[in-house]
Amino acid sequence: MRRRDFTIGLLLAVATQSVRAQGPPKQHRIAIITPAGPVAAISDTGPRAWPAFFDELRRLGDVEGQNLTIERYSGEGRPERYVDLAREVVNRNPDVIVAITTPIAEAARAANGAIPIVWIGVETIGVGLVTSLARPGGNITGVNLYDYEIWGKRLQILKEAVPAASKVAFLLPRRTWENVYGQLLREISRRLEISLIGMPLDESTPSEYKHVFAKIAPERPDAIIVHDIGDLVPYRQLIVELVEKSRLPAMYGWRDYVEAGGLMAYEADLGEARRRMADDVHEILNGAKPSDIPIYQATKFELVINLKAAATIGLTIPPAILARADEVIE
Repeated sequence: MRRRDFTIGLLLAVATQSVRAQGPPKQHRIAIITPAGPVAAISDTGPRAWPAFFDELRRLGDVEGQNLTIERYSGEGRPERYVDLAREVVNRNPDVIVAITTPIAEAARAANGAIPIVWIGVETIGVGLVTSLARPGGNITGVNLYDYEIWGKRLQILKEAVPAASKVAFLLPRRTWENVYGQLLREISRRLEISLIGMPLDESTPSEYKHVFAKIAPERPDAIIVHDIGDLVPYRQLIVELVEKSRLPAMYGWRDYVEAGGLMAYEADLGEARRRMADDVHEILNGAKPSDIPIYQATKFELVINLKAAATIGLTIPPAILARADEVIE
């Protein structure tokens, strides 16, 4: 055998042994829990925020089907199911639980005190999920989108767009309407001299939406405001259609509703929030503790207005509001 051939063969043997020694990449498993909607929507082709989440994971080297397994779960719009669902997920012992909305995170934390949870929602300190944004403590970190004062901003914009609006119907989960945050919402509306009428949902299902819209009609509200909690988002198209049938102006929490034909939305940057969640997941999969990862606080907010929706109900948006909008859809 020639020396050159012998040397190449030796190098190949050493390289092969090195690859064998390294073995396949370490496998991780995460569980994603949403409060409502089909699990198929939790994908890089789903609603706009999910592609941001999966794109960021891939950028960081966490690729589903390669070194990452993702299990998807939905609460199917039924709050009474959240606790049992969280227990089911915990029993499967994933490396990380991704909890969409505060109620899901609360259920997941109650079911375990050890599995890391990456959460997105609101009022994290107010509900006791963490003790500090800088050092969360415990097994939860994630994204805090806003505090409840944002509803004052949304109501104020709605009032400026519809100056005659003095009675506003609020579509939201019953648990929110009846707890301390419902009281805060009513206090905010009183400061703006708006009478807030609850449209509380017992579950997030098509039949329930149709029921509450039929029930609120005799109250003759001047406008509608739709809560931004994740329970409602999977049914945004139905909600927009029901609002359109009522011929009332509406303020939404996410631009997804505006893209579905809704009038206006004032939102936090949800794409950036989901990218931050992916960053947290990656850090935890690589050894970081949730207690040491600061909660990300959303700082960017945008106003989106749909002029076609305004024309449909015969509403003229004041120029001052249009000038402040970050995006106007015509």
